Amino acid sequence: MAAVKIKPDIYWVGAIDWAVRDFHGYITPNGTTYNNYLINDQQVTLVDAVKHDFASSTIENIKGIVDPSKIVNLVINHIEPDHASAIGSLMALMPNAVIYITERGRKGLERYTDTSGWTFKVVKTGDTLNTGSYNLLFLETPMLHWPDSMVTYVKEAKLLISQDAFGQHMATAARFDDEFLECASLFELEDAVWDYYANILMPFGQLVKAKIGEIVKAGLEIDMIAPDHGIIWRKDPGKIIKMYSDIAEGNADQRVVIIYDTMWHSTELMTIPIVQGIKDEGVDCKVIKLRASPTSVAIKEFWKARGCLIGTPTINNVMFPSVAEFLHHLGGLRPKNRMMGAFGSYGWGGGGVKEALESGRKMGLEMVEPGVQCVYKPSAEDETKCYEFGKDFARKVKEYQGKFA
Repeated sequence: MAAVKIKPDIYWVGAIDWAVRDFHGYITPNGTTYNNYLINDQQVTLVDAVKHDFASSTIENIKGIVDPSKIVNLVINHIEPDHASAIGSLMALMPNAVIYITERGRKGLERYTDTSGWTFKVVKTGDTLNTGSYNLLFLETPMLHWPDSMVTYVKEAKLLISQDAFGQHMATAARFDDEFLECASLFELEDAVWDYYANILMPFGQLVKAKIGEIVKAGLEIDMIAPDHGIIWRKDPGKIIKMYSDIAEGNADQRVVIIYDTMWHSTELMTIPIVQGIKDEGVDCKVIKLRASPTSVAIKEFWKARGCLIGTPTINNVMFPSVAEFLHHLGGLRPKNRMMGAFGSYGWGGGGVKEALESGRKMGLEMVEPGVQCVYKPSAEDETKCYEFGKDFARKVKEYQGKFA
């Protein structure tokens, strides 16, 4: 797509990746975008690069506005390859550009590419760059979500170029939220935000809250947020800031998600009365079968719900492999403010449910124990136990809602 003006003399010059479905192990069924921004001011300034596969796309977009050799400043907010691996191709066309980057960013970039001959200006929170009509303010955001990360605020444009924060993995012809909502639903957009946050930023909730607090305390006027992935927020940027604040606080829907796998359908059959018990207690419920669903979807649905029930058969006295893999992945994201229980079937030696519960305890989740198990295929008596288990868990989820206030 051609460059798109987002503010006077400020342009989106990025690329749309319609085809990507695996983003470092994170499934992206809707593709993604690699956003970067050109400020065509007295000092022509480029903010961020793109993934190396799309270097030609951003170069062509830049050429549609200005000769790349006239770019004198390159701001790198984040060195992850999806944002910075095209830097070599860009610097070949603008060899005199000064690179504005954090100290950790400079050191990290040297590990990815040959930076000899390039000029760096190391910046920290509070440093500025005047491009003529615009003043850029740099704010470090370490561990959101890499140590080098920062954001750039363009004061006169009231524009926050937010790097990975407030983004979504979503390829779309629309560049702005209001354009997107003309042909899609608000649910689809918000679901993409949940998906992105849960799979990338979940471990950094306290940092997200702190950085949003810094922006509020600094009194920055923001009427547009331009992330490095997905759509640009111009209709109501305050909405996405509020949404992030709520998610970072751990707020979630009064819902139960059942995440399970099954060997000979016995654990799967247990989900049916459990769901009915949850529903009869007046709580919404969603069911995810792991081998039929991307892990990233299961992670998202876990984070959207207050309570999670893990279903696993026992194999070799331990959890089913796909369940173990999911819980290992989830543990790395360090979830908080969630309830968890477990259920499952076994043959001659139970151990899967016990191990699943132990995983939840290690994460520090609010545990509902001991769970419910059946031997081989659930009997009518087992189904009754499962139904009551579902009702009891749903009641506890409702009681737990005060912790989300």
